[in-house]
Amino acid sequence: QVQLVESGGGLVQAGGSLRLSCAASGRTFSSYAMGWFRQAAGKEREFVAAFSWGGGNTYYAGSVKGRFTISRDNAVNTVYLQMNSLKPEDTAVYYCAARSSFLATLPSDYDYWGQGTQVTVSS
Repeated sequence: QVQLVESGGGLVQAGGSLRLSCAASGRTFSSYAMGWFRQAAGKEREFVAAFSWGGGNTYYAGSVKGRFTISRDNAVNTVYLQMNSLKPEDTAVYYCAARSSFLATLPSDYDYWGQGTQVTVSS
């Protein structure tokens, strides 16, 4: 019903920046919440940031607050994650997710997932 495609990952040195994109298709997102999660090798998937498409509310994990910014482009149903001041501990596969409800921070609360994009931060 909903398809999500992430892009923008890559290799960056510590202190650098990347912008991830999540293009959504198959359904309008006026009443959806969108989230970014990440999963490092051997670790559980963790919350990064989320946005309520209709309400304009945002929420960030404490580890990224002040460095990462989630935003949207309504015209093309795309959500972005601007990542600044990157640290080696930010290295992970980053996933975009969507749910037809209010903002949430648990992976189990989300219904649709993208394929993930690798972000690697070197020291």
